[in-house]
Amino acid sequence: MREYLLTLCITAAVTYLLTGPVRKFAIVAGAMPEIRARDVHREPTPRLGGIAMFFGLCAGLLVADHLPNLNAVFENSNEPRALLSGAALIWLIGVLDDKFEIDALIKLGAQMIAAGVMVMQGLTILWIPVPGVGTVSLTSGQGTLLTVALVVITINAVNFVDGLDGLAAGMVCIASAASFMYAYRIWYGYGIEAAAPATLFAAILMGMCLGFLPHNMHPARIFMGDSGSMLIGLILAAGAISVTGQVDPDTMKLNFGTGRDATHAMLPVFIPLLMPLTIIAIPFADLVLAIVRRTWNGKSPFAADRGHLHHRLLEIGHSHSRAVLIMYFWSALIAFGTVAYSVHSTSMWILLLIVALSALGLVLLLLPRFTPRTPRWAEAFVPPRYRRRRAAAAAELAARDATPTEEEAPVPAGVNGATAIGARSRFEERREAESSR
Repeated sequence: MREYLLTLCITAAVTYLLTGPVRKFAIVAGAMPEIRARDVHREPTPRLGGIAMFFGLCAGLLVADHLPNLNAVFENSNEPRALLSGAALIWLIGVLDDKFEIDALIKLGAQMIAAGVMVMQGLTILWIPVPGVGTVSLTSGQGTLLTVALVVITINAVNFVDGLDGLAAGMVCIASAASFMYAYRIWYGYGIEAAAPATLFAAILMGMCLGFLPHNMHPARIFMGDSGSMLIGLILAAGAISVTGQVDPDTMKLNFGTGRDATHAMLPVFIPLLMPLTIIAIPFADLVLAIVRRTWNGKSPFAADRGHLHHRLLEIGHSHSRAVLIMYFWSALIAFGTVAYSVHSTSMWILLLIVALSALGLVLLLLPRFTPRTPRWAEAFVPPRYRRRRAAAAAELAARDATPTEEEAPVPAGVNGATAIGARSRFEERREAESSR
C-alpha cells in the first residue's frame, strides 16, 4: 500500500507542478478558443491541461517501475506498455483537437485505433463470468470488439461530462478510487497477481486527477480539454478491462466449489467488473441521454448542445459549485455503494444506507436556492459566501445601489431644465421624509 501511495503522490505532484507552465504555454500557443453558446464560463480559458496529466502518467509509471513490489507488474505483464501506447496516441489527438478543432468522426476513429493498439499488446477481455453459466471464454474477435466498444464508450462518457470546472476530474477521481478498492481487494484479498496492473492504473489515475483539480476548480484557470478528458477516460477503461478480462473467476472459487458456484457466490463483485460503466453511471447516463436527444431532434449525436445534466442543474437554479458537488455526491454514492454491496451483499443495512443517502441527494437536488450558513465561530474557516456578516453586507450594498441618487433621479420626458430641477427637489424632499420616518 505504501508504494501505491508513493506512486499516487508523485503522479499528483508532477501533474500539479506542470499545470502552471502548461497554462502559460497554452496561452502563448493560442489554445484559448472563443466562448461558445454552450459554454458556462465567461472569459476565454486556456486548454491543453492534458499535457500535464500525460506527463504525470509517465512519471507514475516510471516511479512504479523502480519500486521493488510494483516492478513485478512490468516484468510479468505487458499491460503497462499497452496502456502507455494507447494513452500516447489518444493524448496526441486530443492536443491537436484542443488547438485546431478536429472533426468528431476523426476523433472517434482515433479512439478506436488507440483501443486496437492496446488490444494488439495484450490488454483485452479474454473471458467474462455469466450468471447461471460460469466463465465464458471469448474468441479473439469477440474480445477485440468488446474491448474497443468499452474504451470508446468510456472515453466519450467522460468527454461529455467535462462541462463544468472540476467536474470531469473529480468524477473520474471518485471512479478510480472505487476501482482501486476493487482491484486491491482481488489482488491482496485473493492473492491474484493478475489484478496488479489494474490496481496500479487506478492509483496513477487518482494522482493525475488530484494534481489537476487545484487548477481546475471553479473558477478554473485552465481546462483539461480533449487531451485530458479522453486520456483519463482511456485509463479508466483500461483498468476495468484489465481486471475484468485478465482475472480468471475460477481462481477465486476457493471455498465455493466449482467455477459455476464461484461465479454465483461472487456475482456482486463481478457485476461492476463486467459492467464498469456502473462506476461512471452519471457520465454514461449523460452520454445516452445526449445521443437520444440529439438524434430525436434530427441532429448529429456529436453535435454539442446545452442539454447535459450539469447544464440542467444550472438552469433550475443551482450555482456552479453546487452543481459540481451534487454530481460528485451521486457518483460517489453509486461507486462506493456498489463497492460496499459487493463486499457484504447479505447486509441489509448497506441497502438501507444507500436508500437514505439517495433520499438526501434528492432533497438537495430539489432545493437549488438553499444557501447554507455557518455558525459565527466557524466563519473564519469557510469561504466568504457562507459567512453571515459578508452576506448581510452584500445585501446592504445591493439595496444602496438600488436607491437612485440625485443625478439618477427620474426626469419625465419633454420637460425643461427648471422643471427638472423642481422634480429633483421634490424627489429629495420625499426621500428625506421617508428617512425621517
